[in-house]
Amino acid sequence: MTTLSFCHLLNDMMQSLLPSIYPIIKVSLGLTFTQIGLLTLTNQITASLLQPVIGSYTDRRPQPYSLAAGMGCTLAGMILLARGASFYALVAAAAFVGLGSAVFHPESSRIARLASGGRHGFAQSFFQVGGNVGSSLGPLLAAFFVVPYGQQNIIWFSLAALLGVAFLVQVGTWYRANVVASDGTASRPIPTAALPGRKIATVMAILMALIFSKYVYLASLATYYTFYLINRFGLSVQSAQFHLFLFLAAVAAGTLIGGPIGDRFGRRRVILVSILGVLPFTLALPHANLFWTRILTMIIGMILASAFSAIVVYAQELVPGRVGLISGLFFGVAFGTAGIGAAILGKLADQTGIAFVYELCAFLPAIGILALWLPKLEHDKGM
Repeated sequence: MTTLSFCHLLNDMMQSLLPSIYPIIKVSLGLTFTQIGLLTLTNQITASLLQPVIGSYTDRRPQPYSLAAGMGCTLAGMILLARGASFYALVAAAAFVGLGSAVFHPESSRIARLASGGRHGFAQSFFQVGGNVGSSLGPLLAAFFVVPYGQQNIIWFSLAALLGVAFLVQVGTWYRANVVASDGTASRPIPTAALPGRKIATVMAILMALIFSKYVYLASLATYYTFYLINRFGLSVQSAQFHLFLFLAAVAAGTLIGGPIGDRFGRRRVILVSILGVLPFTLALPHANLFWTRILTMIIGMILASAFSAIVVYAQELVPGRVGLISGLFFGVAFGTAGIGAAILGKLADQTGIAFVYELCAFLPAIGILALWLPKLEHDKGM
């Protein structure tokens, strides 16, 4: 679990370098907000479309070394990102980095669950927090090592991808020896779901709506927060990157907290509080000064992030025996909605201004009221 969480850190650190250099490439290549949004869309859609397919396939036929192969795709993306001198080269880089995530997430999420000892919420959070820490480190490293020296300095981050490949080869060897060779998952019959099919479809639709609310709002901050700070408060690029780091660090903290709280008090309760409960803070954000903007975004990031681990484990318990499919589906929907949201919000920012984007997105957490219709599963009984 520790190795997987660390490799998740490396993977998402490299993923977050793409939005971290947006202020640089917007000026150097003369990009519009729409093109910035399309880069995020390419990255996220590439990841989202493939993850459920890969997860479903590996439910039946585990692929121990697919993790290392996925990190190899991210390595190719880093090289292209460092050398890309046109919008289309950056689109290709974004696609390779997205492909790396599509391969990495479903199988690594399965291995984390296998190693959980029954503490599934904690395992998902521990795995996921590595990614969130990596996402928060990306902008900070970009501020110190990329912004002062230029886009080409990203090439040094390819060393992180090589390190990840080396670790994941070892994870694949362990997985093959301890699980696949003994038919630990591949030959087990799929357990029967606790709820009828129509009810499961309704609940899954609610969970997808909650993912939409959470990730479109997070995409608005991850992609455009630096521009918002620069335009509204006149911050430098480095200072805006530092503020983005604070937000993403809060997201990492919320992710780590959410899983264990779900194990202890019930995942349904965590889902409801973490999405609907953030609404007062999102409504206040567009009207705050710089000090309160910093505080509010950290609160928003921490509370919103606590939902994802709870949602994934809740869905895994809703559809037992389909860990890879469910993990791939929810990671994929998260990436896809974030990418589509970023593209639409970029177009909106070009037409109305970046400040209006946050005034509109402030109402997204109201969708969290749908969590009231989630049934209590076995783990949540009596809570």
